[in-house]
Amino acid sequence: MDKAVIESKKCHLIGSLARMESVMVAFSGGVDSALLLAAACEAMGKRVVAATAVSPIHPQREKEHAVAFARERGIVHVLFQTNELDIPKFVANHPDRCYHCKAALSKKLLQLAGERGIAHVAHGANMDDLTDYRPGLTAAKESGIMAPLMDAGLNKAEIRFLAKEMGLLEWDKPAMACLASRFPYGSPITEKGLQMVEDAETTLWDRGFWGVRVRHHGSVARIEIPAGDMERMMAGETRQEIVTRLRQIGFKHIALDLEGYAAGKMNRDIAGNS
Repeated sequence: MDKAVIESKKCHLIGSLARMESVMVAFSGGVDSALLLAAACEAMGKRVVAATAVSPIHPQREKEHAVAFARERGIVHVLFQTNELDIPKFVANHPDRCYHCKAALSKKLLQLAGERGIAHVAHGANMDDLTDYRPGLTAAKESGIMAPLMDAGLNKAEIRFLAKEMGLLEWDKPAMACLASRFPYGSPITEKGLQMVEDAETTLWDRGFWGVRVRHHGSVARIEIPAGDMERMMAGETRQEIVTRLRQIGFKHIALDLEGYAAGKMNRDIAGNS
């Protein structure tokens, strides 16, 4: 990793933000949006507002983390409700699900920004997002949402490097997509199913398993964890505790994916993705 190149990209990021009159940062609490928000505050001071969506598709712990991050830094933070389950094309969960979600979210963000006289809205998309199927990026671009990290040419590894350099505790935080991404395409998204997934993943997080996914295949919970954690999950009473809890949550069968966690795995069902 070339530190000089990364620093150059950071300067590009800070410079582009400094030229903005004001900005609302779509803040999920993950490392990408955390770095973007921190960089915006460094470049723009009080001309920055953070905005976090609250809905059943976002884990409660992520909202709490976002709130704490903004409070600790004195950043104006807007929490707003979204209703993705009211969008039929989102609930149907076809491969363009994320497009319809991001289009509605972008519209809401632009409305909130306009009400506050904020000139721009930005989100934490980065260069690595271009390597997977991301229809939400198209919706955001069409809506005029800015992607400063991508414009600066920053990828995930470089973002983590800069986040660590800036003292952000989020620098090594596992990636977190919305809970709807746990459902195979064509399987309708339901509030009950989303809650089952969140409860199941919380069960694993509480037992020290990070970077996990619990995929919702009807009555089957398919657990994805880093391959190095599988032996620990199967050891002692841990396996039975997890099985018992996930069955209490509502899953009838609990499976461990032997491949382990891999980003974008659910997109393999789309023609052309492997």
